[in-house]
Amino acid sequence: MMTTTPQTSMSFVANLRGALTRLSQAGLTQDALQRPDLLAGAIRCDSDFITLAHAHQEPPQFANNGGPWTTWLALGGRGAGKTRLGAEFVRALALGLSPYADAPHRHIALVGESEHDVREVMIEGASGLLRAGPWRERPAWSPTRRRLEWDNGAVAQAFSADDPESLRGPQFDAAWCDELAKWRRAEDAFDMLQFGLRLGARPRQLITTTPRPIALIKRLIADPRTAVTRAATHANAAHLSPAFLDEVVGRYDGTRLGRQEILGEIIEDRPDALWSRAVIEACRVPAAPPLARIVVGIDPPAGARGGDACGIVAAGRAEDGTIYVLEDATVSGLAPDGWASKAVALYRRLSADTLVAEVNQGGEMVRAVVREVDSAVPLKAVHATRGKWLRAEPVAAMYAQGRVKHVDPPLEQLEDQMCDFVLPGLSSGRSPDRLDALVWAVTELTARPRAEPRIRSLGGPIFPGSVMTW
Repeated sequence: MMTTTPQTSMSFVANLRGALTRLSQAGLTQDALQRPDLLAGAIRCDSDFITLAHAHQEPPQFANNGGPWTTWLALGGRGAGKTRLGAEFVRALALGLSPYADAPHRHIALVGESEHDVREVMIEGASGLLRAGPWRERPAWSPTRRRLEWDNGAVAQAFSADDPESLRGPQFDAAWCDELAKWRRAEDAFDMLQFGLRLGARPRQLITTTPRPIALIKRLIADPRTAVTRAATHANAAHLSPAFLDEVVGRYDGTRLGRQEILGEIIEDRPDALWSRAVIEACRVPAAPPLARIVVGIDPPAGARGGDACGIVAAGRAEDGTIYVLEDATVSGLAPDGWASKAVALYRRLSADTLVAEVNQGGEMVRAVVREVDSAVPLKAVHATRGKWLRAEPVAAMYAQGRVKHVDPPLEQLEDQMCDFVLPGLSSGRSPDRLDALVWAVTELTARPRAEPRIRSLGGPIFPGSVMTW
């Protein structure tokens, strides 16, 4: 086995870190690096990941049950160093480097949400396997065969979670799963992987992911054989752009979305929300049947300068009356002609029947910008006469009755708004733009045809709000 770094014990790491800390505190780091012997040592340390790794990147000692772990679930915020951990973990397994491995592992699975994610993030990405360790130790990458091969014969194969059946047949002694919480077919792909982890004395897997409260993540956290580590974005702040920390992290700090995406927390349902994760999970389908009608709901931003998000959600109705939510194409930061172009493009791509847009604020502007993009596109303008909660309640009831389905892949940001929406609004205080667009689309698809002239029933319309067309 070729290696330029020594086998590293955690006691050695602790001692070295202590020495480096004392050197830094004394202000002698730059002076020390002028010495050739210390400079060479620093270069070696830079290639020896565990020496300078964060605490959350160190291998856990025990599982939940106090014994050896089978699954290491590394939950972290965006930019917390999860991908680097995964790459270094696989490298250490392939080469048999302590403290991650006692001996080389010959057969390793790399599983990401899609083939693109495995290649662009886990393998070729800035923190991927082809950037891990000294260049002379790096594996040969064969994109056509979707495999990495080290000089010692260790092989890592790339798999897409979108194709669980590709995991049927191969066998492994270790695996790295990245961003499992956003896999479209998480349960199927994860199950197939478990059947393949059957080589060696103790097959193990590392799962690196920003958490979402899906059933699989919850089961893994509670599994006695799982070891769980957590880290926030701030843990890796020294390696992140100051602009990212100031603008993005600062913007979402203290919000429910920030707690999930920055702090790496599992955010459970709000008890008084109109929707729950369980209801939405029960509504998932892999594909929609032929649809009798398709509409694109639009919730335009309040201002004309493009500072807020414009909710754009497409849904269709099958012959049996079931509604299928097809796509969330919501955009942010665009001027009116920008979001109108996005909505019209979605209308064309899905061969939709009409656009449905709320026009309480800037009704003439909405009509004008849509006409400017394409004057032939039908637009139904709707006025909200009652509050968001009252408009959303009958739609939520349809979900509970199983009359609305979400077509894969998961509409993560829309679903986050749905499960965060209570009577006062979202926990962030922002407008539920995606949810509003969804409500308008579903309402339009379930509205009873109205004949003219007509007499309004005593019970009123099925859904609150009045409608006008042009």
